[in-house]
Amino acid sequence: MVVDATVKLSPMYAVPLAELRLTPCETLNRELEALFLAREDDEHRNPTPSHIPQQELYESRFNLFHWPEPCVRELRQFMLDGVARAVVAATTLGPQDLARFTLHNHTWFHITRYAGSFISHNHPMASWSAVYCVRAGETVPARPDSGVLRLFDPRQGANAFRDPANANLRPAFALRPLEIRLGEGQMIVFPSYLYHEVTPFYGKDLRITVATNCWFF
Repeated sequence: MVVDATVKLSPMYAVPLAELRLTPCETLNRELEALFLAREDDEHRNPTPSHIPQQELYESRFNLFHWPEPCVRELRQFMLDGVARAVVAATTLGPQDLARFTLHNHTWFHITRYAGSFISHNHPMASWSAVYCVRAGETVPARPDSGVLRLFDPRQGANAFRDPANANLRPAFALRPLEIRLGEGQMIVFPSYLYHEVTPFYGKDLRITVATNCWFF
């Protein structure tokens, strides 16, 4: 009898994660930064936050992509087009299929100062979420986890028992969160069910991002 000892290994239950970059982005980002700082006030603040507000983090209303300023319209085109492209890449839908639906969104900006962070959360009333980096903020060598976007492994309970045989899994199978330090002009797109947080930012300047939640009908 011939025994085939070949092991066929496949990833299961994969979570799609898309990355896009806007190039060049410097002029647009400086215009966005100036606009956001000028409107960092109570009028534009989110009146119904889902968390306990921090003094170190400003969250705007969720109507950013309704603003008429050219810099916002340019960012809107890049981000929503990027989300649509990610959906086409991750699903069996083609561009023509997706065009039959209307893309709805809630979009806002965060301005984070020293020690500001955002607790773990997800967005259960959307299908896809994205974060764009306007200003990355100062890198702190002593705190490499400063201001990182941390995406949590959705396989709850998968690490309940740990031994050497499952504690050393290859990256595609590893049971650990994914940490991303966003660079200016970088956008990350991921399923809205995925829990994520932003770790405390320890730079002496500002970290500015734009987030959007999208759904299609």
